[in-house]
Amino acid sequence: MPLVAGVDCSTQSTKVLIVDSDTGSIVATGRSGHHVTGSGGARETDPLVWWKALASALADSGRASEVEAISVAGQQHGMVVLDQSGAPLRRAKLWNDTESAPDATALIQATGGPDWWAEHIGLVPVASFTATKWAWLRRVEPDVAAATAAIRLPHDFLNERLTGLGTTDRGDGSGTAWWSTATEQYAQEVLDLAALELDTALLPAVLGPQEAAGEVTTAAAGYLGLTTGIPVGPGTGDNAGAALGLGLDSGTPVISLGTSGTAFMVSRTRTVDPSGTVAGFADATGRFLPLAATLNCTLAVDRIAAWLGIDREAAAERTDAVVLPYFDGERTPNLPNAAATVTGLRHDTTPEQILRAAYEGAALSLLGAIDVIDANSSGVDPAAPIVLVGGGAKGETWRKVIGELSGRAIEIPAAEELVALGAAAQAASMLSGEPPETVARRWGTRRGAVLPAVARHEEALARIRRVQQATAVLNATDPTS
Repeated sequence: MPLVAGVDCSTQSTKVLIVDSDTGSIVATGRSGHHVTGSGGARETDPLVWWKALASALADSGRASEVEAISVAGQQHGMVVLDQSGAPLRRAKLWNDTESAPDATALIQATGGPDWWAEHIGLVPVASFTATKWAWLRRVEPDVAAATAAIRLPHDFLNERLTGLGTTDRGDGSGTAWWSTATEQYAQEVLDLAALELDTALLPAVLGPQEAAGEVTTAAAGYLGLTTGIPVGPGTGDNAGAALGLGLDSGTPVISLGTSGTAFMVSRTRTVDPSGTVAGFADATGRFLPLAATLNCTLAVDRIAAWLGIDREAAAERTDAVVLPYFDGERTPNLPNAAATVTGLRHDTTPEQILRAAYEGAALSLLGAIDVIDANSSGVDPAAPIVLVGGGAKGETWRKVIGELSGRAIEIPAAEELVALGAAAQAASMLSGEPPETVARRWGTRRGAVLPAVARHEEALARIRRVQQATAVLNATDPTS
């Protein structure tokens, strides 16, 4: 039973799973927190915090010395800039840092618009993506940019510390906005833009799904408690890691219920969506991972429950009210200027019915995201269940409402820490030679409860969509976008 380590370096913490590569059983875990700094739109972390957290999490597991392969998945899109010695020149810009929003707009304009980006790169720049952050750095901190000898993503930084080599993978590379899903290469026409002027020598080599990032060096092994020379998997971004951790087939839709919501699936074909609603990422298997996000999910519903003074699971079975919990505007549908809307209240409307309406409004945004993905990919399998993951997937009301509004079966995997499990599958692949998705399927990571399909609640769908359209008009936004 060779043991492997799967690492999830997320925004707030680093988690390590020590996994039996034969069975997929988790034999030990470790965790260490991070500190995020910044005010206004800035969100930053010293990359050395991640390296220290990896050491702490491995020590916390108590089994680091037994590990025979390791792989790292990490938060997507950020930017780490290094000097000639490999030391960070400044704090890393994180995915949720929005200081580069003006730079995203400028990049879109520099190429003639979003259609070009969608067709040539696979996504339309937003502040999350690495290219916009590099443009920001050159504009705001030109001395730091001039001193930069290497640009890395968070998981790349850890891989380089582990192996001494600069690598990334196609999944994480596809979230930079300078690697193209059309050519599977860095896009020279993007790198040559005046706002970027970036030499490919500063960028990591892009690995395939079964290419090792290298071997753990003697120095890294001594610091982390690992064995020198064990293979390091290619790693990937967190969303691709979660998809890999589930061993997804093409066409199976996934909804992740967190503070914000995401919908994604593995696609056989690349995505071209000029609206930018669907980001056309690559995945960690050689296929693609179209993903759409909503801004308001579990936190929004929980806030309404708190205002009403009732438990989050106290929602009524039916309601005539409509709540669109767009506290932060909304991304899917595209209503960036919207606020939360409550309508359809009567004298006999109960708090429980209002809460039910909040669930329905948030759920329909996620189901709308799946519809957009379906239209911009190889297609959602009409017979496939919706796989629910994330903290909200544990809630009975979330399961029920999504099932009733979709008319699909609902699958809730028992496995947690799917990002780290995906990384562990990569590590196991380094030992067995199997494709990592085959490893994940062999482990049975999707095993769990399955709720059978029920009749779709058409009246509720029609009622909520009418209010969505009216909200779109009020916000001067095309309701079909």
